[in-house]
Amino acid sequence: MQRLAIFRPMGALPARFRRARLLIVGCGDVGLRVVRALRSEVVGAQRGATPQAGAPRLRVLALTSSPQRVAELRAQGITPLLGNLDAPATLRRLAGLATHVLHLAPPPAAGAAAACWSDPRTEALVRVLRLRTPPRALVYASTSGVYGDCAGAWVRETRPLAPATARAQRRANAERAVRHLGRAGVRTSILRIPGIYAPDRAGGTPEARLRKGTPALAPQDDVFTNHIHADDLARACLAALWRGRPQRAYHVCDLQPMKMGDYFDLAADLYGLPRPPRLARSAAQEQLPPLLLSFMSESRRLDNRRLRHELRLRLRYPTVAEGLRAR
Repeated sequence: MQRLAIFRPMGALPARFRRARLLIVGCGDVGLRVVRALRSEVVGAQRGATPQAGAPRLRVLALTSSPQRVAELRAQGITPLLGNLDAPATLRRLAGLATHVLHLAPPPAAGAAAACWSDPRTEALVRVLRLRTPPRALVYASTSGVYGDCAGAWVRETRPLAPATARAQRRANAERAVRHLGRAGVRTSILRIPGIYAPDRAGGTPEARLRKGTPALAPQDDVFTNHIHADDLARACLAALWRGRPQRAYHVCDLQPMKMGDYFDLAADLYGLPRPPRLARSAAQEQLPPLLLSFMSESRRLDNRRLRHELRLRLRYPTVAEGLRAR
């Protein structure tokens, strides 16, 4: 049976003498894309290219609560660390371990033991990171849902938060915990992320929904939505780790806000499938489940100038059409 590596905390070493270590918390699809993007940048630098995110070579570690994922992570060149965000006592080994942290783990789902309006996972992670020498930087993957409904208006990162669902409130509370860590001297960045898609991501396209014939809203009732290709999100995570300004929020989205129904129509045309039927909002409220309706109840267009100018990220898929075609 393989044994996981056990690291001695590095809190006794000044940060400037510590080898760069990236800890990924919540290393699912996006986390693995981050590792692949990082590996690609290292290869590019060896060939004389300028790295997009400016990241140095570093060791990558990932927290996992599943022993079954150990072999998968190791195969990707990642050092796995067993621990569970829902069991804070298992996280103590993380103290002083990493110079950079990428926090991709979601809050607990509604109905979990913790209060439905808070995120005890992020709170537990922040507490343990403060025990010894804190990391130099932490990037937290939040959601654009923290703004609530904006009636289709253009939204910048300075807009006050107004989460309208328990799911979004948990994210807003997690952002506050991250900012609290930032006040302790850690360079924290918050990525507010809309719908993530990618043809090679499980459930990463609307094809299954289109095949079911799930309705969309009629044009007069439709809402604006925003999207980001999973590969561009991974590159944005790296850019924020190395270039993000302290206590800064960034919209990670492409250049094409779309009405939700138009997005489904575009995908249907690309896949050669029938476009979804359209319903008035009143009819949708009678026929569609509450969770689906919640995504049809908020309309906003995200301004991503900080992403492009401050993080200097050049999107590979600036529109949904380009991203969906990249099979």
